[in-house]
Amino acid sequence: MGTSQSRDGSAVHGGTPCASLPFRRVPLSTLLLPSTLSAVATTACEDPPPPPPPLPVDSGSSTTGKSSTQSPSSSSAPPPPPASGEEAKSDDIASAAQAASAYVNPGPFEQAIGEGKRFFMLDTFDGFRCDINKQASPFMLVLHNFWLGTSMLPDGRTSTYSFVTQVADEAGFMMARWDPGQASVNGRVHRALLGGLAMGKLQIGVSAEGQNDTLLGEVDFGGHSWMGNLRYGSMGGGVVLGCNYMQALTPALHMGGDGMYVGANGSFQTNYALKYTMPALTGEEDLPTTTPAKPATGMETAGSSTLCAQFKPGQGMASLDYKRVVTPNRVTLASSLEFSPLSLESQLLVAAEFKLSRSTLNLCVDGSGHLQSVLEAKLGMGQGSPTINFSADMDHAKQQMRFGYGIKIEG
Repeated sequence: MGTSQSRDGSAVHGGTPCASLPFRRVPLSTLLLPSTLSAVATTACEDPPPPPPPLPVDSGSSTTGKSSTQSPSSSSAPPPPPASGEEAKSDDIASAAQAASAYVNPGPFEQAIGEGKRFFMLDTFDGFRCDINKQASPFMLVLHNFWLGTSMLPDGRTSTYSFVTQVADEAGFMMARWDPGQASVNGRVHRALLGGLAMGKLQIGVSAEGQNDTLLGEVDFGGHSWMGNLRYGSMGGGVVLGCNYMQALTPALHMGGDGMYVGANGSFQTNYALKYTMPALTGEEDLPTTTPAKPATGMETAGSSTLCAQFKPGQGMASLDYKRVVTPNRVTLASSLEFSPLSLESQLLVAAEFKLSRSTLNLCVDGSGHLQSVLEAKLGMGQGSPTINFSADMDHAKQQMRFGYGIKIEG
């Protein structure tokens, strides 16, 4: 490492002129000791490296006069290879499974068509009714029913008593009802069959006269998007044969039919139904969203509108039922139009249900002014609190008015 002087008088270090570098003498002993080489201060005379070249400018942004930057990884990364045959096949299977999972089981035929009928078939009564429920065991329930001061019994009695017991478990339930006044016993048995693939039902009804004895067996079975039923038995002294089928054509459109032959009078009854469900606004969409608790089984989670059309060729009657969930688990409106295409006779029913924190009010009125209402209210907040009922049935056309009240006690 020699130091010399150039022609213009500037110092030269290592053959490169350094105008700003001062010249000083370095002892020879310092240069000969390797241990002190790291302590010697040196000055780099090389110029800093030039900056990297600018990234390529996108052709689409050059027209606007603005330069857009692109990361080196995105500009240099090659396009992804096409999906292999197995991956494409798995994607097709996943998309097909996702589309198939949107279909739901429509349920039994009676349940599908009866979803809106319950608003028009209110349990109205007159006089005084008292129901006492007692939980005998975790699987057994007994019920004592008293009905006093009534004029609605078909045999002309003004009071009645019945005893009901029910046993239920995971596989089904059994229920029996005994009426000592009529000397009759009615029973139902529902049990799961074939590991839950089917549901067997048995209905029994016996009385002292024996004219209206009933024995009917049914089997419900179905798949992911359909439900079927077969039934056979004896009713009114004749054989009974029947079947029904309900199919989900789309996640919102269900169609089915029912047929039954009654040997007592030789009649064949058919019923065809079409049900369509659509979402509906409830007015709560703009409210702040929170994480709701998991709803209980059977509770509504969103607003919806359901339209069900039925046609019974044997009776020459058609009906159109509409149900509108205005507020989930709060307000529900329903209407029903029954008409005969041949005689042009019709009947219109309008109903409403209002659920409050501790009470439920049901109203139903038809085109002739026949009004029915049932009010049910709990007397406490705790589990097993008594429930009081008020019932009214007013038919202004027939000048008939019936009122009743009752209480339900759970033990």
